Amino acid sequence: MLYHPSPHTTTLSVTVNGKLVEREIETHIRLLDFLRDELDLTGSKEVCGEGECGACTVLLDGQTVNACLILAVEVQGSRIITIEGLADTRDLTRLQQSFEDNHSVQCGYCIPGMVLTGEKLLERNPHPTRDDIKYELSGNICRCTGYHKIVDALEKAHQQEVQHDKNTQDI
Repeated sequence: MLYHPSPHTTTLSVTVNGKLVEREIETHIRLLDFLRDELDLTGSKEVCGEGECGACTVLLDGQTVNACLILAVEVQGSRIITIEGLADTRDLTRLQQSFEDNHSVQCGYCIPGMVLTGEKLLERNPHPTRDDIKYELSGNICRCTGYHKIVDALEKAHQQEVQHDKNTQDI
């Protein structure tokens, strides 16, 4: 018997965390479900399912997006980075380390989205003010921390980079 793909399936080819992935998927599956259920990348969370909380944030072709709002078929040929793929070694990124150092994590549910959003902010604006940080994080909801330590972590990650640059110049 020959295999005939359903008219409701398609082959998805994307690069996820630096690896090419090709899978036969149903056309109605969301990117979030594809990442979590098909690839077992569970760092992105389902909270609201409406793009309001930011817990499902991923980087899609270098831009932050809510994976709960995008169909997987819409990302054909794209590059996706999840929290699992943010650091290419076992070492934490500067921002991830700052979150740890500043005790910015409570329940941890929102943190992958906060970190990815923060990384993108620091990439675009290496010298953000507290107001810049608060504005950028406005699409990410945290129900535990009150945001102060999260904002502190972003601010201190920036300060660590400035200090690192200064130390490098002194050598």
